Amino acid sequence: MNQAEKIVIKVEGMDCASCARVVESAVRSVEGVRDCNVNFSTSSVQVTLQDESHKEDTAGKLIKAIRSAGYGAEPVGQNNVDTESTPVRNNDWISQVLHIQQLRAAITAGFFYLLGVIFGFLNSKGIIPQFPEIPSILAVFGLSLEKVNLIQLIFYGLAIVFGGYNIARSGVIALLRTRTASIDLLMTIAVLGAVIINQWSEAATVVMLFSLGEGMESLTINRARNAIQELLQIAPQVARIRRGGETIQLPVEEVELQDVMLVRPGERIAMDGRVISGYSTVNQAPITGESLPVEKSPGDEVYAGTLNQRGYLEVEVTKLAEDSTLARITRLIETAGANRAETERFMERFAKYYTPAVIALAILLAVIPPLMGEPFIPWFYRALTLLVISCPCALVISTPVAIVAALGNASRHGMLIKGGGYIELAGQIGAIAFDKTGTLTHGRPEVVEVYATDGYEPEEVISLAATIEERSEHPLAAAILRRRELEVAASPQHVHGDQHQHLYPHDESEFELIAKEISDFEAITGRGARATIDGTTYYIGTPRLFEELGVDISKLSHVIKKWQEDGRTVLIVGSDREVFGAIAVEDEPRPESREVIQKLRENGIQHIVMLTGDNSTTARSLAQRLGIDEYRAELLPEDKVQAIRELKDEYGKVAMVGDGINDAPAMAAADLGIAMGAAGSDTAIETSDIALMSSDLTKLPFAIKLSRSTLTTIKSNIAFSLFIKAAIILLSAIGITSLWLAILADTGASIIVTANAMRILRHKPAE
Repeated sequence: MNQAEKIVIKVEGMDCASCARVVESAVRSVEGVRDCNVNFSTSSVQVTLQDESHKEDTAGKLIKAIRSAGYGAEPVGQNNVDTESTPVRNNDWISQVLHIQQLRAAITAGFFYLLGVIFGFLNSKGIIPQFPEIPSILAVFGLSLEKVNLIQLIFYGLAIVFGGYNIARSGVIALLRTRTASIDLLMTIAVLGAVIINQWSEAATVVMLFSLGEGMESLTINRARNAIQELLQIAPQVARIRRGGETIQLPVEEVELQDVMLVRPGERIAMDGRVISGYSTVNQAPITGESLPVEKSPGDEVYAGTLNQRGYLEVEVTKLAEDSTLARITRLIETAGANRAETERFMERFAKYYTPAVIALAILLAVIPPLMGEPFIPWFYRALTLLVISCPCALVISTPVAIVAALGNASRHGMLIKGGGYIELAGQIGAIAFDKTGTLTHGRPEVVEVYATDGYEPEEVISLAATIEERSEHPLAAAILRRRELEVAASPQHVHGDQHQHLYPHDESEFELIAKEISDFEAITGRGARATIDGTTYYIGTPRLFEELGVDISKLSHVIKKWQEDGRTVLIVGSDREVFGAIAVEDEPRPESREVIQKLRENGIQHIVMLTGDNSTTARSLAQRLGIDEYRAELLPEDKVQAIRELKDEYGKVAMVGDGINDAPAMAAADLGIAMGAAGSDTAIETSDIALMSSDLTKLPFAIKLSRSTLTTIKSNIAFSLFIKAAIILLSAIGITSLWLAILADTGASIIVTANAMRILRHKPAE
């Protein structure tokens, strides 16, 4: 699907699942809409169009449809959130309050309600007749002191109208569009019922309290959303570019690949790129979550939205604005709402049966007792009270708010979680499988020892190995190439400036062939690599590879055994007839790996396993050093997939942690795929369920802890909401409670569960 065929719209006032359904219904009613995804986390809707030719017209129709449904709507740019439509995030609490429609309605309703209360109080104390001006003022409106009560009712009526208009409108729209009785509709019925039985004060109180509760709810939810929204807004929309010897400022959409971007100290970087000149430190926390700035020098990657601190940088643009790491993260966040937590789905299904059941009970409560001779008004009042409490607002909102808070916290600390379903899943993991290279280790192996068989020199073994590996992208190949570069730099030919075709010419030796162009290079997955040189095929790879080739490696057996016992990776160099030598490569484990393994156990992970293509001896040595429960070695990618399946059968939910393309099949086979060091890696970001943007492994236990804390919060919110509902329903049925107390309990419960969910934002990796 072409990106131009998608429209993202910011929606104001969407604070519950019922709101989301109304918005979705309004969007789908517009002609030209193929599909839509309503995202509660970002309070937005992403619309896929059938035809982009009428995109602007359709966008206008979409905004009109959403606004007609009772919600604010503004278009959002492809790469950023429209700042004008984003909730206010400054420290001016008055501006924040006035930005929310429900709070404005509550303030207006409260003003008229207060006038009614004051007027009634003064009249009841006989104070009003003491002011001779008052009868004259009343006469202007055709009123008298005998009709003072009517004035009080007028104030209450104004409170009901100003505070309840949007409530009634939203309730009716929701009923017409989704055929469901929303909280707004139930409140409207309750208020009208109270007016019918002449309970004007109660009706005004209900409107005021409900508007206030909904507004406070929105204010709190916006705080949770802001953690996500702030990430989406950090990239500058203008870049300083040098073209043709001139420095110009261009919108990021007009910047081209290989343009040179100039970044001054204290500026945010506008585009992904590679430093070509200058030295500085860059705060990458918005992308990677790293607490300390990272030093940048020529050759280093930088990301859009990060903050250049002290130095001047010239950066070659390597990705267009729509392809930047931040833009990709933004698009994934915008679609994260599609993956909803199972608990959220369950509560919505529960609400579909719960609400009609309680409404039916309220009707029976209003009808049956009067038919049996009981007075109508008291039982009708009890029914209205039960009706107010019937809406499962606190129940339904308890899960999505917690999810939003968790997503916001994760993004703040450099973790991209692609939906509430994965947050919930992370808390259910029974076993975690780790890739070895680049995950538990630094991913930068180095050659530590070279052994040559009789007739050859270690330098020749390295030279041949490097020639074969020149076309390989494997980390082990990179280590061999680095070793050759060091030896070339130290060679006499290099020192004296001689231009030899190859490093170690050997008369009548097979190694003279390495100067010639290689052909038929092939990477042998999980084994090594081969290349044909002047008709002869040479190999570099594991001992297993040469055993499968039928090559005798007995002359290397003592070296292989010793190196493997030391935890080193062994690579053999040879042809299809003989071996020339062996290379020992070592990849040091990350210093935090052992601590991370321990913390995962403390967070309830039952089993931790390492999956690697390395030999068993090396794998066993590393597993013992890190305290890993189990290791499986000499695995091909398909073997890792099978291992994941076996772990799922034994431990239930399984997560796979990796850093490379080779890990993608195993990550896909696992219940939860977690990618490390995803910043700048499109594949890792796209294929994983959770992306740790930096290579900091300590974020993994935090992700698990955050997930489990979120699940605990959701369960406590649900339990509290059910208790409050049950208590008020019981009290309403026996006539002990009142209408205003019921609404206070309902909105109060919603505020409490929302505030409880907000505590998730305070969780930190260091805890």
